[in-house]
Amino acid sequence: MGSVSTTPADHTGSSPFEDQALDRDAAPQYVLPLVVRIERDAPPPRTDALETAARAVLTLLSDERTTAEDGVWAQAVRDWQDARIRKVVRRARGAEWRRAEGLPGITVTGSAAEVRVFPPVPLDGWPKDLAKLQVSGTELDDPGPVEPAGPAGPVLWLNPGVAMSAGKAMAQAGHGAQLAWWELSEADRAAWRATGFRLAVRTPGTTDWSRLTASGLPVVRDAGFTEIAPGSCTVVADHPALRKN
Repeated sequence: MGSVSTTPADHTGSSPFEDQALDRDAAPQYVLPLVVRIERDAPPPRTDALETAARAVLTLLSDERTTAEDGVWAQAVRDWQDARIRKVVRRARGAEWRRAEGLPGITVTGSAAEVRVFPPVPLDGWPKDLAKLQVSGTELDDPGPVEPAGPAGPVLWLNPGVAMSAGKAMAQAGHGAQLAWWELSEADRAAWRATGFRLAVRTPGTTDWSRLTASGLPVVRDAGFTEIAPGSCTVVADHPALRKN
């Protein structure tokens, strides 16, 4: 379905990379797996899947297994963040989905979408039940017009000039949410988590996109490994607490 890899130079702020000089290409490479459930007769709406993927990334980043110094996922997440921030979205249905749910991870649900996020794994060390899942071959659509995002909530804005598969867009939305998370204070993180990580994923008009990319908000710039050109700006992470700054 898609993948994303970016460099931490996307935005400075309070990301965990700000004072590190590590060569991230030389570091061992890890990937954050996400699996979206797509049953043949009931695929989720595209926007719902994108929003659920973004919330899944935030849920893993805020989980005690990640945040506690001795958390069972803490070292894997640190190793992942020390290198390029790669995310890969695969699809599953039926027995494939049930096997994926049997592996350590977190399932996050949207209106209809279900996305399971797993702790990072080595780039060439995927668990067998995840490695055999398909990355491409399925597209998602919205059944009708998507309502405009409310003015007060977090929004992940997608570049209107870049075409992406559903999986690629899910991975990009997840990275946009992650950049916003790094920029927020602990109080703002806690407040966002208390809402269940309420957010919207929308595509602005061209004029609004130009304004957003120049606004100082976090911007995702893709490394260009799949689908789009290196350095493409794909997502602007617009959170109310970041607008104040």
